[in-house]
Amino acid sequence: MEYSIPSTVDRNAASESMTSRDYYADSYAHFGIHEEMLKDTVRTGSYRAAIVNNGHLFKGKTVLDVGCGTGILSMFAAKAGASQVVGVDMSNIIDQAQKIIEANGFKDTITLVKGKLEDVELPINQFDIIISEWMGYFLLYESMLDTVLDARDKYLKPGGLIFPDNAKLYLAAIEDQDYKEEKINFWDNVYGFDYSCIKGIALREPLVDTVELKAVVTDPCMIKHINLLTAKKEDLSFAAPFTLTATRNDYIHAFLAWFDISFDCTHKKIQFSTGPHAQYTHWKQTVFYTPSTITINEGRKMHGRLSCAPNARNNRDLDISITFKLDGEEETKVDYKMCVILPEKRCYRNCGTSGIKRGR
Repeated sequence: MEYSIPSTVDRNAASESMTSRDYYADSYAHFGIHEEMLKDTVRTGSYRAAIVNNGHLFKGKTVLDVGCGTGILSMFAAKAGASQVVGVDMSNIIDQAQKIIEANGFKDTITLVKGKLEDVELPINQFDIIISEWMGYFLLYESMLDTVLDARDKYLKPGGLIFPDNAKLYLAAIEDQDYKEEKINFWDNVYGFDYSCIKGIALREPLVDTVELKAVVTDPCMIKHINLLTAKKEDLSFAAPFTLTATRNDYIHAFLAWFDISFDCTHKKIQFSTGPHAQYTHWKQTVFYTPSTITINEGRKMHGRLSCAPNARNNRDLDISITFKLDGEEETKVDYKMCVILPEKRCYRNCGTSGIKRGR
């Protein structure tokens, strides 16, 4: 059984003229998203610990900050003793970052360059360290990882360091009957009218939300490991098998994905997780609803395969397919799409049309 995404409605002329670069740069010019990221203490605190607490790695070194935003990582690096830091960002937020850098006394150490890294000319040819907060929802949605890999190949000295240097993506299954009823089955009866034609579209839009650990009904399975020192751009399109083992008798209504980040090059390893077992982060988790409810018993295994690739039209969107089956049952395949919101409806760094959801 195979499920595919229906064709979307044609967008207006203004939207058609915008490229993926335009959407991405425009969204990150807004202060709201930077406020959310800066207030994410797991995210920002982990970077601060990895950089500031490892001054022996930064003292006297040159540092490249890819996608510098408001300049927080650049200032961490300067505070850690870097001799020169170059921050690059193509969003207009860099204009405010320049004022922030000057207000905090770092204008002689930090140089900001506005533009796309692949197009700009930097004042230094090679760097000792690259720092970047490149991760998106589902690790790779709207992420800058391809740009970080370009920066590594072009600017990182042999033996240089990347902060962070490892990322792992995980998948599990969850029981989520009440919320699936609210989000998906809602379309069967809308004030007495049949809206079921929308149900299939809603099902295939991954939902970014916080999920409680008690909803997880299987062991997790790692489906992707990225070592930033060795990864290639073609690795960002992948297909991975998975096996999920039920931890109790229950039902599966959706798959759940999250990622872990680690700074393995530090003296004392720094890492954080965006999973349901960990402290809240603005990345939350990503929910992929299944077309039907699946009954499982403790110890039973579900086998499947997840494929992920940048969308052909907009490479910051993701086309994701999940194929799965229980022993003795029919295989099911569902095609999902994580996509950029149109400007007039944008929810920063969100996917689909689901919005930034409440915690469950």
